Amino acid sequence: MVYLAGLVGLVLILTAEARVGNSSESRFCTESKECLLYDLVCKNDDYEVRHYDSVKWVSTDEEAYFMDKATYTAFRRLFNYITGSNKAGVNIDMTAPVTVKVEEKKWGSSVFTLSFLLPSTHQMTPPQPTDDKVYFTEMPDMKVYVRGYGGWMMSLTSSVNSMLLKRQLDKVQATYNKDYHYAVGYDSPKKILNRHNEVWYIVEGEPVCPTSS
Repeated sequence: MVYLAGLVGLVLILTAEARVGNSSESRFCTESKECLLYDLVCKNDDYEVRHYDSVKWVSTDEEAYFMDKATYTAFRRLFNYITGSNKAGVNIDMTAPVTVKVEEKKWGSSVFTLSFLLPSTHQMTPPQPTDDKVYFTEMPDMKVYVRGYGGWMMSLTSSVNSMLLKRQLDKVQATYNKDYHYAVGYDSPKKILNRHNEVWYIVEGEPVCPTSS
């Protein structure tokens, strides 16, 4: 039984490392040791479909009228967590990407959820937060529609690119979760050139990925 438990634990660790892998395996992660990896399902000129395995993140919520204001406050909170403000008092490596869950809301303030990907060494048992506004989330096994863009991830650029992706998905009658999307950033503020950001919508049903005309 002890041997079997150890074997199961080893499998779980190897699985976590497969989902959160070396940044050299991704062309988008240029500043961190580890990155969220994926399988490409299909791709055309307008968007691509990816499959992500279930993985653990550290998250926090912030309510604001604009994503920029919410992410500024939320980022500091999570940065404190990975730089020692946790019950173990340990530093945790920064990974990529950083995601922001954005509600599809027309008017008023929204709750934005900012998440840092936990590195492979902390996927199973991450240090507990000392801030009660910081918590862990488990991203489910999922497929996502993805549109990439350069420059800076801000409220305006994220909104424009989410609108463009939705337009393409609606054009091909794709089904996806319309309650929220993810704004995804791969680069630190120190990086000026060749920045990469994305918008994700979660696939519902079978993904649609026709060849672009």
